[in-house]
Amino acid sequence: MKSEKYIRTAKTGYIIISALMCILGIVFTAVPDLSANLIGRLFGVLIVLFGVIKLIGYFSKDLYRLAFQHDLALGLLLIVLGGIMLIDTNNVLNIICIVVGIYILLDSLLKIQIAIDSKRFGLSKWWLIMTAAIVTGIVGLMLIIRPDEGVRFATVLLGISLIFEGILNLVTALTAVKIMRSSQSSDDIIDIEINE
Repeated sequence: MKSEKYIRTAKTGYIIISALMCILGIVFTAVPDLSANLIGRLFGVLIVLFGVIKLIGYFSKDLYRLAFQHDLALGLLLIVLGGIMLIDTNNVLNIICIVVGIYILLDSLLKIQIAIDSKRFGLSKWWLIMTAAIVTGIVGLMLIIRPDEGVRFATVLLGISLIFEGILNLVTALTAVKIMRSSQSSDDIIDIEINE
């Protein structure tokens, strides 16, 4: 019963954080003239929250154990990176672009593995995870090797990256996380002793 609560919390958290990533990405894309400090603070808070959700997901016990299998390391990494972004506001946009690009590229590669594992499990929507992971990985790579064309370009590219990362996490949470409801209460379980 307790693990069902953790899984539900993690899945709901993934969906909410994914939606927030998409919204923040739309804001960065639509209003690229935001200050770098504001971008750093918003992004830092979002990343710390996502790190916490990833840790909750890792310690939950979803049915397939696909979506959360790498989330201990990634959750801790996100908390540390988010903390750095909240503390160090000098050159924050360059730090954000490189760090987020590397994280998105790594996450998309891990999601490709999840897609392959989902196919082995017989999940029919595995190809959604694969497609979203490949596209998101390309966008993450573009964020890492972006030409130095100024703050506006970096902010727009960061926004696009957030939108794709949000979509990737949303697709993964909706297709690869299954909550197994317990049909029996602990009072219904009967212990039997066998004497030989």
